[in-house]
Amino acid sequence: MSGGVEWALHCCVVLTSVDEPVPATRLAELHDVSASYLAKQLQSLSRAGLIRSVQGKSGGYVLTREPDSITVLDVVEAVDGPGPAFICTEIRQRGPLATPPESCTVPCAITRAMNGADAAWRASLHAVSIADLVQSVGSDYGPGAMAGIGTWLTTPDA
Repeated sequence: MSGGVEWALHCCVVLTSVDEPVPATRLAELHDVSASYLAKQLQSLSRAGLIRSVQGKSGGYVLTREPDSITVLDVVEAVDGPGPAFICTEIRQRGPLATPPESCTVPCAITRAMNGADAAWRASLHAVSIADLVQSVGSDYGPGAMAGIGTWLTTPDA
C-alpha cells in the first residue's frame, strides 16, 4: 500500500471538520507534506468521486458524500487502485521441476491463502468509515480536536 493512502485518509478525516472548501495548499500545510505530492492524492480522491474541487477565490476541496458513506477501502482503492494486493505469477510452472500448465487447473495453496487474506483485509477496511475515524480522533485526542482542526483550516493566518 502506498504512503499516499495515509495522506488521503487524513485529508478525508479533516475535511469533515469544516463546512467550506479547503485549499490543497492548506491541507498540505496542515500535514507538513509537499503540496505537489498531496495534489496527486487529492486528484485520485476526486477521480473516484470521494471529494470534489470547488473553483474560485474561496475554492478548495470538499467531501462529496457523508463521512459515514465513505469507507477506508474506498480511499485505498481511489489511491492505489482496486487490484488485488497479491498477483500470482505461477512460479510453480517454472524451473527444473515445473508443473505443466495443463496440470494447474486450480490456484495453488499460496494463491488461495493470499486471496483469502486480501478478501479479509478488504472486508475489514470496508467496515470502517471516515465517520468512524473521525470518532476515533475525538477519542484519541479529545472532544475538541476536530473543532480545532476545522478552525485552523478556515483561519487564513493561523
